Amino acid sequence: MARKRKGRDISGWLVVDKPAGLTSTAVVNKVRWALDAKKAGHAGTLDPEATGVLAVALGEATKTVPYITDALKAYTFTVRLGAATNTDDAEGEVIATSDERPADAQIKEALQPFLGEIMQVPPKFSAVKIDGQRAYKLARDGEEVELAARPLWVEELILLDRPDEDHVVLEMTCGKGGYVRSIARDLGAALGCYGHVKQLRRIWSGPFDAEDGISLELVDELAKSTDLDQYLRPLEEGLADLPELKCTPQGAVRLRNGNPGMVMAADVEYGDEAWASLDGQAVAVGIYKAGELHPSRVFVQPERAA
Repeated sequence: MARKRKGRDISGWLVVDKPAGLTSTAVVNKVRWALDAKKAGHAGTLDPEATGVLAVALGEATKTVPYITDALKAYTFTVRLGAATNTDDAEGEVIATSDERPADAQIKEALQPFLGEIMQVPPKFSAVKIDGQRAYKLARDGEEVELAARPLWVEELILLDRPDEDHVVLEMTCGKGGYVRSIARDLGAALGCYGHVKQLRRIWSGPFDAEDGISLELVDELAKSTDLDQYLRPLEEGLADLPELKCTPQGAVRLRNGNPGMVMAADVEYGDEAWASLDGQAVAVGIYKAGELHPSRVFVQPERAA
């Protein structure tokens, strides 16, 4: 018989402004400990040296993680021109250098092919699995790593600044699965000068902004106290990209039992994915069919006070 997980039945999102030098898993573990939460996860890994939005889901909010993972995200990052590294960032070993330095106009022109639906090869030092093993583990062991290109939607990629001839600051908005390090690597190759990421910050992810994030120092300061609870955001924010359908109390009962429940349709069509709410509280996510929501995920939340 499995042991019951200890901790509070607490649900919602805690948006952390992640500092450099920590893994995403370490941040999640810190938040879970600080809030004494039974269950926690995150929506989209950040490299250890990256900063910015790390949205930590707690309790029932973990069921909404896929919707944040699939949402658009935006990054600002600095590319160091003139050098390639084996990790495609400043943490790796320099493997090639060049004295070539492109002009701003050349950089702007080179960014154009990176827009829209592109095919991107992940960095060799990444968490992508090859025959069941993480690519970075194979690369660290000195094995030759060959990764297949993957599709990526790039909504926007613009030149923000050129502090000096060796550095460019870019901003990118992209879909799920994008590697900023690959963009820096491939841009350097396209410009004929090599390149790697020097600094990286995720400025927003779906509905969550870095400027609204809580610092890890404050998480530490308020740990194990209910004062930290005030920074929790409702799990419903994780469903921001899905249409909301209101249901009746009777419909909510059916949905919570895993059965189709009657909803009041708004701007949805047959077969659309949506979420049902009762008094603003998420009841279930599912597929809308002829006046009913057929649930795929059901939320177990305490009823909110009127």
